[in-house]
Amino acid sequence: MKTRKGYKTYPLTAAQKFHFFYMENCPKKEVVNVGTSLTIEYELDIDVLRQAIYKAYERCEGMRIRFVYDKKEKQWYQYIVEKEEREIEYVDFTGKSMEEAEEIMKSWTRVPFVREDSPMNRLVIIKTPDGNQGLYLLGDHLTLDAQSLICFMKDIIEIYCNAMYEGVEYPKEMRSYIEQLEKDLAYEAGSKAQERDREYFRKLIEQSEPIFNGISGPGPLEEERKKNPNARAAYCFSANVDSALDIFHLEEEPTARLMNFCEQQHISLQCLLIMGIRTYLQKMNGNDDVSINVAYARRATLSEKKSGGTRIHSFPFRTIISEDMTFLEGIHAIRDAQNETFRHTNFDPVEYFAYRAKTYPVDPGKTYEPMSLTYQPMTLKEKGLSQLGDIKYKTKWYPNGATTQAMYLTVMHRPEDNGLDFNFEHQVEAVSRETLEYFYYYMCKIMFKGIERPNLKIGDILKLI
Repeated sequence: MKTRKGYKTYPLTAAQKFHFFYMENCPKKEVVNVGTSLTIEYELDIDVLRQAIYKAYERCEGMRIRFVYDKKEKQWYQYIVEKEEREIEYVDFTGKSMEEAEEIMKSWTRVPFVREDSPMNRLVIIKTPDGNQGLYLLGDHLTLDAQSLICFMKDIIEIYCNAMYEGVEYPKEMRSYIEQLEKDLAYEAGSKAQERDREYFRKLIEQSEPIFNGISGPGPLEEERKKNPNARAAYCFSANVDSALDIFHLEEEPTARLMNFCEQQHISLQCLLIMGIRTYLQKMNGNDDVSINVAYARRATLSEKKSGGTRIHSFPFRTIISEDMTFLEGIHAIRDAQNETFRHTNFDPVEYFAYRAKTYPVDPGKTYEPMSLTYQPMTLKEKGLSQLGDIKYKTKWYPNGATTQAMYLTVMHRPEDNGLDFNFEHQVEAVSRETLEYFYYYMCKIMFKGIERPNLKIGDILKLI
């Protein structure tokens, strides 16, 4: 398919195919929905805000994506429409409780998009029961991720502020989604860079087979070993994809302690989070060899940061760290391995998993990774919304009610105090709230004991917590 409705069509990227793969295998198609709201403690001019939204759509090609299915080729394509002319709704929740308003927005988040020739996002101007005003945005994960969503929201507010207040600069231009898409497709069309990345991951996979570590202990693997004493993979998710979102809040002061340690040691918070998680799994399972899935945003260049779309690739991240190593040695080993992995994350995760399954054949559905981690460092506060001065604002994420993974942890900074929110999306039948509380408590204990006494051996830290 070359064109659709007069627009040039493009194949899907590896990141889009990854989301498409699990959506097609999930009975609830809303599994790819991403819902969020941004509200401001301020009276907004609704007409000006509406015009700012249209302008932001005009500036961001990635928010004008459409999909089309070619029946002859049995393949999906994407194209970019010239403009968005649909009506921007206004919903006033005055008179309802905050809980009622949130339930309504949750219900919006659970409505799947029409897949063909249809907008892949929905924007609603809202007024919440606490008197705040702002935006609710629902997007399809094949067209946006957390970073592009935040970037788009920030653009709307900055355009609005420029229109309303003297001396506020107009935001700098977004980057072209199509140009970045063409770069990604060129990489995927058999480039030398792709071949280098393929070689890296194949060598990594071929080193040895990973081993499963359960969130609550080795139970699932022990069950497998009743049938096959040499089993290293296990089932960890349920057939029921119904999910819940449980959020744990880390206050500003302890968050600052974690961030200060990272700055002193020249490591990212993602490395510290991985250290906390893998050491907890090491404690629960008695294995030095631990694997979890880690999401990589792939937004290093200005073009990648400001072109919108979805760019997340997720790969298993395996660490073999003995209890005789110090906390600091362990975290430096993670940093070095992460830095190496970052250089190859443009590779197709679906091809990665296919090659691993070929190298170590296991029954479909069995895995070595009990969970996934995403750390989202970008917030609206970062180089954005400074025009609002001291005006307070709130952001909130809404669950879509479905997940194909047992547990997905997203760690984000709160806009009001820069503390951390640990967002656990989990299958209700696979992981209980009590399990999450236990997991969160010990993960934090490991991280804080580690940053207090970084030269302590991991085995000693596990004895102390």
